[in-house]
Order: sequence, then C-alpha cells, then structure tokens
Amino acid sequence: MPTAARSTQTWTIAPRAVDSPEALALLRAYFVEVSDRYYRLHEGRDSTPTEIEEGLADAPSDHLAPPQGLFLIGRYGTEPAACAGLLLRDGHTAELTRVFVRPDLRGTGGGRLLMAAVDDAARAVGVTRIVLDTRLDLIEARTLYTRTGYVEVPAYNDGKYAEIWYAKDLAAADRPDAT
Repeated sequence: MPTAARSTQTWTIAPRAVDSPEALALLRAYFVEVSDRYYRLHEGRDSTPTEIEEGLADAPSDHLAPPQGLFLIGRYGTEPAACAGLLLRDGHTAELTRVFVRPDLRGTGGGRLLMAAVDDAARAVGVTRIVLDTRLDLIEARTLYTRTGYVEVPAYNDGKYAEIWYAKDLAAADRPDAT
C-alpha cells in the first residue's frame, strides 16, 4: 500500500476475544515472525510449516482470556494489524506478552498507541507494575518498550527464549514528576 494512502488511516485499539478469528490470525503472524527470526539467527533459515504448527500448539494463548488475562487488538483503519496480551500474575502485577505490529505498519504510531492502551487496561484492573521478557534479537520490540517507559530489570523467570527482562511501574508513570 502506498504511503500516501496510509496517511488517511487511523489506529484504534480495543479488547477482543483471544480466540476470535482476527486474534488467531494476528497471533499466527506474530509467531511466524518471531520463529522465522529465531531460525534465521541460529540456523540460517526460516521456520518450516511443521515447526510453526508445533510452536503454536506448544505456546497457546488461551491464558490471555478473562478473568486472568486480556487481549488487545489494534486496527489500522478497519484492518486488524497489531496485538498485545496481558496476563495477571497477582493483584498488582501483569505480564505483557504477544506484542506485535505488522511489519508493514511499523512506524505509523500503532505501537505507541497499543502500549498506551495496555497501560490503561492494566490500570483499570488495579495493576501497578507490568513485566515482560523478550529476546535480544527483537530490536523493534525492545525499542518500543524502552520508548514507552520500560526499564531493564533482573530476570524474574527462566523462560526458554527469555534473554532480557523489562518492567514498568505504572504508579511512578502516573506521578507528575515522573519523566
């Protein structure tokens, strides 16, 4: 799509069922991207269809359904184009996961709006801290996290693909003196 045609589009973010067709399509696109990047880095090739299907089966997203989770979908115009999940870990902490913006729409502001919607959704259920883990090679995601107030923290889990951990203190972000 030409850049000029995109300029009339707007982003909207809203909660959706994690098992809806649009959520499943975004989750598949997310998984294909992170899987392909992993295999390119470590084996010099893309994921095979079998590896994608096995990976999706091994890492379901049903935990992002209420009451313990929340799934947000970002639309660019009318098209589903971004997603993020929140998993409630305890009464005040949530884990951010499955953050994805379609590659062709990165740089259009959707990532920042998605992260602001994540913060708002977390606050609405009483969360004061959001944590996440990611891989070092996911540079775009890491840049988005730090630009939206996340800071590197010590490891809080031993996830198979976790290489760096971040957290955001929502209470501090709400203070007028916070930067």
